[in-house]
Amino acid sequence: MAGNSDPLTPRAKLAVTAGKAVAAASRAAGRGSGSVIGGRVALKLDPDLLARLAQNLDVVLVSATNGKTTTTRLIAEALRAAGPVVSNALGANMPAGITSALAGSSEARYGVIEVDEKYLAGVARDTDPKCIALLNLSRDQLDRAAETRMLAENWREGLSGSKAVIVANADDPLVVWAASSSPNVIWVAAGQMWKDDAWSCPSCGGVMQRPGDDWFCGECGFRRPTPSWALSGDHVLDPHGSAWPIHLQLPGRANKANAASSAAVAAVFGVPPQVALERMYHVQAVAGRYDVVQFMQRDLRLLLAKNPAGWLETFSLIDPPPTPVILSVNARGADGTDTSWLWDVDYTRLTGHPIFVLGDRRLDLAVRLEVANQQFQVCENLDEAVQAAPPGRIEVIANYTAFQDLRRRVGN
Repeated sequence: MAGNSDPLTPRAKLAVTAGKAVAAASRAAGRGSGSVIGGRVALKLDPDLLARLAQNLDVVLVSATNGKTTTTRLIAEALRAAGPVVSNALGANMPAGITSALAGSSEARYGVIEVDEKYLAGVARDTDPKCIALLNLSRDQLDRAAETRMLAENWREGLSGSKAVIVANADDPLVVWAASSSPNVIWVAAGQMWKDDAWSCPSCGGVMQRPGDDWFCGECGFRRPTPSWALSGDHVLDPHGSAWPIHLQLPGRANKANAASSAAVAAVFGVPPQVALERMYHVQAVAGRYDVVQFMQRDLRLLLAKNPAGWLETFSLIDPPPTPVILSVNARGADGTDTSWLWDVDYTRLTGHPIFVLGDRRLDLAVRLEVANQQFQVCENLDEAVQAAPPGRIEVIANYTAFQDLRRRVGN
């Protein structure tokens, strides 16, 4: 619970100071924000630092395969209606980055923290959250995160008996399985466009039945819970049945779903849906995502898609053909080095778009597009792709490190 007493011991204060110094040195050397290396140094000096920093905060954790950075930003914006917020807004979502973010503010009342799926249980132990938002689970970075069922099981075990209020997506069977071990769950009907990781029952392994928007296991009875919050078109329905309009500057159905979950979280902290949703309108872009930038006298919209579920959602929000599309894929450490996921993406959705392919693994992507009977051109760099693209705004879709490369190139 938020308070005014100083939870930091002399050792903790030294760790914070050292971490900030290392981060500043990293930034000065042009090595990035320094948040991760600064956090690592701070935790070396005081392994309990994250718990100490969270002690005086009302904490909400946000975890998912897709949408956690955006949802973290929306929740943070909503909670600022009730008091100062500290958040890892740029997405450094492992313990070191989270520690750095919390060390950056001593005045905050709320901590809104994005957490990598693998680290959720540990961060929850350290931060004693009041609320945990679970949005979705799907295949991602298969060389690092392994199979989605294992992640769901880790969440289920790690959150068993948690005192936190769990705000969970009722439409994702893996999320429901993970959250069901907790005594206090608020279910949100946020939708699920990608279903290919949840055709078998996480409880018994039986075949999942999916009539319409419902789902259930015919063998063990595991089924979709009744939601108390729901996304309904352009509105959020609250537990009383009231419909609140969603007005976002962020595009797409997925972001309306993120807003619905964010409104449910804000209500846990006493912020009414109307106030929360009005504040969310002010979010225009999230760490460069959805930004429209000028480059070589052309408008480029920058979109991040890191895995099959993310690409599916992104294809649903781009402008229709013949809008040109640039696709860029890397397979560096932060992306996951396994590119087999490209074969799980339905690239036929791009039929009619002029496609230009970039990135370290552009040839892997080219083979996939060839099999999908798409017309495309392989390019060496962004400049070449933009020069070759026909007139009009260009949609640029990239995975994680490719997205960062593109942002640097366009000066964003």
